[in-house]
Amino acid sequence: MPEEKKLFLLDAYALIFRAYYAFIRNPRVTSKGFNTSAIFGFVNSLEEVMRTQQPTHIAVVFDAPGKTFRAEEFEFYKANREETPEDIKAAEPWIRDIIKAYKIPVLEAEGYEADDVIATLAKKAASNGFTVYMMTPDKDFAQVVGENIYIYKPGRQGKPAEVLGIPEVCEKFQVKEPEQVIDILGLMGDSVDNIPGIPGVGEKTAIKLINQFGSIEQMYERTEEIKGKLREKVEEHQQAALDSKKLATIILDVPVDFEPDKLVMEAPDKDKLASIFHALEFRTLGQRVLGDDFASRKPTSQGDLFAPRGQAPVSAPTGRNIDNTEHDYVLADTPESRARLLKALEQRDSFAFDTETHGLDAHTTDLLGISFAWEPHKAWFLHCPPDRAEAMEILESFEPVFISDAIEKVGHNLKFDIEVLRQYGISVKGPIYDTMVAQYVSNSDVGQKLDHMAEAHLGYKMVPITDLIGKKGKKRRPMRDTPLEQLKEYAAEDADITYQLKSVTEDLVRKVRAEALLTEVEFPLIFVLTDMETYGVKLDEQFLSDYSAELTEDLVDIRDKIYDAAGQEFNLDSPKQLGAILFEDLGIPYTGKKTKTGQYSTAEDVLSKHKEEHPIIDDILTYRELTKLKSTYVDALPQLINAKTGRVHTTFGQTVAATGRLSSIQPNLQNIPIRTARGREIRKAFIAENDDFCILSADYSQVELRIIAHITQDAGMLEAFDRGEDIHASTAAKVFGVAIDEVTSEMRRKAKAVNFGLAYGQSAFGLAQALGISRSEAKEIIENYFKQFPGIKDYMTETVQFARDKGYVETILGRRRYLRDINSRNWTVRAQAERNAINSPIQGSAADLIKVAMIQIHKIFRERGLASRMILQVHDELVFEAHREELETIKPIIRQGMKEAIPGLRVPIVVDMGVGANWLEAH
Repeated sequence: MPEEKKLFLLDAYALIFRAYYAFIRNPRVTSKGFNTSAIFGFVNSLEEVMRTQQPTHIAVVFDAPGKTFRAEEFEFYKANREETPEDIKAAEPWIRDIIKAYKIPVLEAEGYEADDVIATLAKKAASNGFTVYMMTPDKDFAQVVGENIYIYKPGRQGKPAEVLGIPEVCEKFQVKEPEQVIDILGLMGDSVDNIPGIPGVGEKTAIKLINQFGSIEQMYERTEEIKGKLREKVEEHQQAALDSKKLATIILDVPVDFEPDKLVMEAPDKDKLASIFHALEFRTLGQRVLGDDFASRKPTSQGDLFAPRGQAPVSAPTGRNIDNTEHDYVLADTPESRARLLKALEQRDSFAFDTETHGLDAHTTDLLGISFAWEPHKAWFLHCPPDRAEAMEILESFEPVFISDAIEKVGHNLKFDIEVLRQYGISVKGPIYDTMVAQYVSNSDVGQKLDHMAEAHLGYKMVPITDLIGKKGKKRRPMRDTPLEQLKEYAAEDADITYQLKSVTEDLVRKVRAEALLTEVEFPLIFVLTDMETYGVKLDEQFLSDYSAELTEDLVDIRDKIYDAAGQEFNLDSPKQLGAILFEDLGIPYTGKKTKTGQYSTAEDVLSKHKEEHPIIDDILTYRELTKLKSTYVDALPQLINAKTGRVHTTFGQTVAATGRLSSIQPNLQNIPIRTARGREIRKAFIAENDDFCILSADYSQVELRIIAHITQDAGMLEAFDRGEDIHASTAAKVFGVAIDEVTSEMRRKAKAVNFGLAYGQSAFGLAQALGISRSEAKEIIENYFKQFPGIKDYMTETVQFARDKGYVETILGRRRYLRDINSRNWTVRAQAERNAINSPIQGSAADLIKVAMIQIHKIFRERGLASRMILQVHDELVFEAHREELETIKPIIRQGMKEAIPGLRVPIVVDMGVGANWLEAH
């Protein structure tokens, strides 16, 4: 039996745009600041289809430059389309070079769009015995689907790809044949492509009309059958409808030849791909695509590769690595060599160090050794024996250099190294310098991994960890089994590169004038977070066990209640079965769109809209809440208790959020539920070590609104805070023109949404959605708000203009956030940057405020030798394990530390404080 001939035709721009916008909120950016989102997403889609579908033939189709025949005939066609984002323009040459490296042909035809070329080739290929897949997310291609011609929509966000043949298209558009999709598109129009359609006719009406008449032409022969105002619209806009159908019709006879021999799938040029992937810092992707030899393939320095088609180089790897760079790495594994190393360290005023460990959990891992460096290309590796007591004895002699106030300790992610050394009885004190944190402060958008920075700043490729322990999986070797000579080279390189990066990052920080922020906030914070992570949080395991049993009973009860209401048992966790029960068997009217697979959506926002229509909806939402609470928190948290300490140790991320906020992972203790009563119960599990201690919670009151008042200097908002008024009630009184004692709860709710929303760039549309009101009412509220608080409006306007002029915005303490898209000609991209410009000084200043407070409180606690400890930071809240006898001592320390963290604020800072046996009682 002959092999199936599978041709994949890729719609280049549709896939590129889709990839770019998938990362719009969290773009992938190289260490040089080049946005690789579109490239990364496109390559992932390409790899996915090659891996899972194994095409025999393939081509990528681009729109040809210049005017198309549609634009020649209809000047308005695509006239209002947004400008292509600059990052996509910069990415396209790289994507074309990647396609070339894959040895995939690129097709385009002058005067025609990619849609036309793909459709023409699809028809020709299908008639020649090929199964054709048009790879695109564009719905317009549905009209081309036919015998052996399919749409292949790549998966996204973990969802599988979707393949649409004739049955799927007919079901999706409710038509008898795919060609009728053209008529539906003609009636609907397309605002993106400026295809007019018939005003007021959406998808539902278009489908209804085409089902009734079969086509637009037949509809105009029988318009008397259309009732009411719809008939008037249809008759008034006949020419627009016919023109729109013509514009929506994909051409099937483009003058392109179908040459299957030129479309055969070939093996890629791996060297060229490796060079591109290295330049774009696609390490994981490169490993996945090219395998174990990716790291060993040396980047080239071809001019056309690293600066394709006139683009400035993103990075220019020189090919330097440990094999071709002269270096002197010394092993210290004898008493004599250790003594020489210690003597050399004692004479330094600064050295870089890095711990080499068996694992990644600082609280449980074994230390294999420590590398040291104090001049380029030279380093030492202090080997630690497996026996912990013996290792601790060796390390003890090195503690004086680690605690010296005269010696600066340089590292990359020092928090981890300090915590590891603590497990071996070694403290780190005195001046420190962290190259990871310094890179983050200089520009939070670029990567801070050591190997990324080495390539970007030093043109040097570090030894990958896989060279020592292999890839993930069964064949991965324990780090402790690495031969000592190889381990020495690998570990010493880390300290060497870290030392070299210190001067680089110092220059970067100096350029953004962030020296004080780095040395007075971020570096001292490392010690604070280290103490918090090392100490950990105590959990009440018995409470969690009991609560798990309670939730289990509640789940059984609510499940049975749902079954009774539904009149049958079904899989509650199956969206497909649930949708059928709700919207078919129970007849709840469905107003949303169906999913890509044709199912009813049962997402929370969809179900919430139907809460008033059937009591089963509330029960389903409750079931989901209980299920998530039980699996994500109640049952999961006890599994994370450290066997040695009996406590949970989170990791605070200091270099994650672009605004400067801290994050928390493994586990995320900043995400413990607070909005619902059942969720809040989980906080009862967070307890003190014993009866001598209790939990104290200190929470900033409306701190971001107070920051807004200070930054904007708006007189109305300042006055409200100075008087100690409820800011939301005060806002409502002004916006709705009533006395403050006449403000209703509904008015306050709306004012609260405006207070928080507008300062984050929320539009009238966004406010309307958030409050469930009309857009006109939201617009009126916003207009009134700006009349009453003109300082807010001025701040928004001036901040956006500042960002456009400077390319960044700053917090009160000078933390910068760069906004590369602030002057983009693409409205969507620019609008996102403008929202970030408005938000970042506010959220970032609040983050700086609590960081400084943490440092000051921590310092006083240590100076006074207090037994009380800070254990958690959750956004605007600090949580302490407080010794009962110290409560009256620490309360003023905490309050003062939080209120006076940033001197000179124009508004009073208010701190709410509570004490209890557990976190819930204290909050």
